[in-house]
Amino acid sequence: MTVLENRELIVLDPRTGELVGRIPVASDECCDEAVRSARTAAAGWARTPAAERGAALHAAAAAVRAEADRLAELNARETGKPVEDARGGVDAGVGTLVQYAELGPVHRGRSLQGGWDATDLMVREPRGVVAVLTPWNDPVAVAAGLIGAALATGNTVVHKPSERCPQTGRRFAELVAEQLPPGVLEIVDGDGAVGALLAAAPVDVVAHVGSTATGRSIAESCARTGARALLENGGNDSLVVDEGVDPEWAAAQAALGAFANAGQICVSVERIYVHAAVTDSFLAALTREAGEWAERIGPLVDREHRRHVDGHVSGALEGGARALTGGKIPDGPGAFYPPTVLIGCQPDMAVMCEETFGPVAPVRVVPDFAEGLREACDDTYGLAATVLTADMAHAQTAWRELPVGTVKINNVFGGAPGGASQPRRASGSGFGFGPELLDEMTTTKVVHLTTPPPPTL
Repeated sequence: MTVLENRELIVLDPRTGELVGRIPVASDECCDEAVRSARTAAAGWARTPAAERGAALHAAAAAVRAEADRLAELNARETGKPVEDARGGVDAGVGTLVQYAELGPVHRGRSLQGGWDATDLMVREPRGVVAVLTPWNDPVAVAAGLIGAALATGNTVVHKPSERCPQTGRRFAELVAEQLPPGVLEIVDGDGAVGALLAAAPVDVVAHVGSTATGRSIAESCARTGARALLENGGNDSLVVDEGVDPEWAAAQAALGAFANAGQICVSVERIYVHAAVTDSFLAALTREAGEWAERIGPLVDREHRRHVDGHVSGALEGGARALTGGKIPDGPGAFYPPTVLIGCQPDMAVMCEETFGPVAPVRVVPDFAEGLREACDDTYGLAATVLTADMAHAQTAWRELPVGTVKINNVFGGAPGGASQPRRASGSGFGFGPELLDEMTTTKVVHLTTPPPPTL
């Protein structure tokens, strides 16, 4: 957990409350200087051959790999994330840097069919300076994607890590910056006010992963400055459990989606619609799963966030829902919250219609698959959704009708590498992963090159 005091970020371990570190908050002048430095370096980095930029990213990936254990331990101390999960995020970040090191040099435009005496091209060019604002729940993997794609395509970057894990974010960015010319990757530390300053600065792209409220503020700033806003924001991801599936397997999937990393994953399961025919067996199995997860779950990132999660749960209980397990803040130090299973949830409860981002599985019983799908679609967010079904017709209907960027059938997590979905509505806009992110970080110039007429004698 992090406390802002006297222009310092004071980071406390969310397991114990012990001091992890103190980080000075960047002044307005420091932020301005970082943007100026990145702007000064932009022309030279854009002219650097793509293969050389790729080689620098390969070197950065090697440097991060060499410090993977240290980064994972630091991440665990700052956010409470289990160290093995944190190490998985670092490994994913290394893989992403390697991916963009390879994809950058082969990112290309295309030629057009024009006159015989002309050459017509559509050329991809870097946008310039990219402000990268990253979250705390997977700080290395997310930053590696946005920073890697920006650098691979010839942009320079100003990076502000989340104030909830500033040391992890800074150390990762330092390892990358050490492989680059001065000014190509600048780092500033601070809270939301520093992020707002960068979003309003004279940059060309603001890439942000975080809350919807912050994303909307960034979009407003970009509308004023003309910068491109690339946003992955909140989600309220649904899980629909159809009849005809194994309820034990379905419960294991639901528990994984709702409780992994204490429910603090961008595509965590936030609300569950279960067919009445399998409800009893599913709920019994999900309650057992919650008990098993309670033995290994980590804390929430801080007590402020725990109050948010508990507020959603308390509101549901006051509105008539019932907790089969969990649902209360435990005694003791830290920011722990137990895996919680709620039944009797109504659509207008905050736990069903807003992002809880905690280890909570709110369940709503529906009479049939069609009603479950209808309610899953009725949402203001549009990040991801999961459907568990043995009926191929239901699967086909679901992926076509769910208004989200990612639909997963019979698996709450997973997918082929390089997938690049587009969040919708309150969940943001623009591609955030894969080769398509290279397109987001570049702009297209059309070139018409023709032969001049011969001189008149």
